[in-house]
Amino acid sequence: MTPEQVAAASKPTVLELGDVFSRCPGTLRRARLLGISGWAFYVTGRAGALGDVRAETVAAALGFIAPDAVADGWDAAARTVRPIEVAAANLAECCRWGGQQLGPLPGVARLAELLHRVVGAADATGMPLFAAWRAMPVPEDGPGARAAVGLLLLREHFAGAYLLAVRAGGMSPVEAVLAGPEGAAGAAACGWPPPYPPVGPLVRRRLWAEAVTDRLTSAAFRSLGPGERVELLELLTTIRGQLRRPGPAG
Repeated sequence: MTPEQVAAASKPTVLELGDVFSRCPGTLRRARLLGISGWAFYVTGRAGALGDVRAETVAAALGFIAPDAVADGWDAAARTVRPIEVAAANLAECCRWGGQQLGPLPGVARLAELLHRVVGAADATGMPLFAAWRAMPVPEDGPGARAAVGLLLLREHFAGAYLLAVRAGGMSPVEAVLAGPEGAAGAAACGWPPPYPPVGPLVRRRLWAEAVTDRLTSAAFRSLGPGERVELLELLTTIRGQLRRPGPAG
């Protein structure tokens, strides 16, 4: 497989698995322990790696969440705890979830190795959130934790590249969300209020942006040989299937 093909093929799985930990009960409990809401923990946990910046800066980095919704979560958390502390707590939860849920799975050590080679080779130009996360110290070094962090980092790389592609394609972030699989429901969940523009004219631009995203992220996958790219895809597919089986919550 070419680097661009593996970027396209791995993207849906990485986007899914790189965010699973944020919805598990243990992560939500951490928000309560910090004295902030789940929404404040999500926004600040994801963007807190940027440090003590204004909500406008956070909205620009996140891109697809409405600025007012970003400000609601960011400012509420900042009144209680520093953003970098929320980010560190978020990363600790990612590691905890990875150790519990990924650690026992076969092949996870190899998955962690391949993921970290990819994210280590990724170009962070124009992707401040990805760069900030990649610079965060990781509190655990077990294979499950490393795999979970690798998924989180690669997810942020894909998200950053997609935001660049969307803007290059002449779409606004809300238009990109509307043209996505969740449509108006997705836009509302991200805090964008109606009325919304017609979706029809946006679909072709979104497809173009997806292709550009694959092109932008493909360079990172050149760090793997052709056989290793196939191996990475197989490991991602296998682990996603195992995680989807019924079992105890993380």
